[in-house]
Amino acid sequence: MTYKKIEPKELHKRIQGEEKVILLDVRAEEKYKEFHIEDPQVESLNIPKTEIFDLEEGSVLLQLSKERPVVVTCTTGNSAEKCAKILDSLGYQVEVLEGGLTAWKEFRN
Repeated sequence: MTYKKIEPKELHKRIQGEEKVILLDVRAEEKYKEFHIEDPQVESLNIPKTEIFDLEEGSVLLQLSKERPVVVTCTTGNSAEKCAKILDSLGYQVEVLEGGLTAWKEFRN
């Protein structure tokens, strides 16, 4: 399996759609509390990257389903990409928000 990147525009379209979008924000909790993508169609999760970096082969994150795609995000996309590689190797369906929340904010303005 390999993860793909999605543009803020595509994420926005999905949020406007019928299905809930699962967003995994891997920033520290304080940053998550300051700002994260909120919408009735978004199920927003915050699992700090340090927790994901510590996962071992065969680990399972109870908050995440392997049945549904998860969009991983951070400030610029770098940490999200590292986390996506780990989650992908554990069998999760992951996508990375290209440019992270910085790109999302620019797109929304």
